[in-house]
Amino acid sequence: MIRLENVSVFYNKKKALDNISINLPYKNLSIVGVNGCGKTTFLKCLAGIVEFEGKIYINDINIKNFKRKEFAKKVSMLSQITHINFDYTVFDTVMMGRYSYQNSFLKENTKEDEKIVLNAINTVGLIEYKDIYISDLSGGQIQRVFLARLIAQNPDIILLDEPTNHLDFKYQLELINFLKNWSNKNDKTIIGVLHDINLAILLSDNMLVLEDGKVKVLDSVKTIISKDILNDVYKVDIKKYMLEMLQKWV
Repeated sequence: MIRLENVSVFYNKKKALDNISINLPYKNLSIVGVNGCGKTTFLKCLAGIVEFEGKIYINDINIKNFKRKEFAKKVSMLSQITHINFDYTVFDTVMMGRYSYQNSFLKENTKEDEKIVLNAINTVGLIEYKDIYISDLSGGQIQRVFLARLIAQNPDIILLDEPTNHLDFKYQLELINFLKNWSNKNDKTIIGVLHDINLAILLSDNMLVLEDGKVKVLDSVKTIISKDILNDVYKVDIKKYMLEMLQKWV
């Protein structure tokens, strides 16, 4: 579905991504690596929100050839929400996800749009807050509002950029499990950058490991763990650490 050809990104003449050529055939994929290895930049390239050299194709179409609204139906990105640039109600915020399906931004919402939006809000458990301004919500609730907006947008590919960082453990698990089940049920592709290795494993059976802006390995989680590849990347015996922590619960 997604193909990168010789993709490089420079920030102030420093390479953030270094000539990456790779196919991403997996339905769901986790991306891991140490801070500064290029994970977020990789996602931003797929989302078309950062300048890059090379080419990226979705279903053999160069992403630079998509019209804005058509691309929004293909790809959407959910990041950690750290601030709010506007203060609309939950309903109005989620309705923004329907923009790519409307002929004009000022066009009156259709009954079908309203039905989809209300269903998305209900799906994330916030239907009783639909008329509340998002500035009056908690951080976890706001994150769920933007998840509902993504559901209403209904893209083929969902990009996750550390969306669970400031969520309570309960909501971290709920968010990842929900997205995994939702993608399977609706035939969507999720590509997620997750700081927590356990959440990355929970999200997907396949993993892309980045190191210094390059692809170190793309393989199944089972293979990557069995070969201790992550130990070399993170400079620590991750499996040993995980098992030691597990023993504290026994």
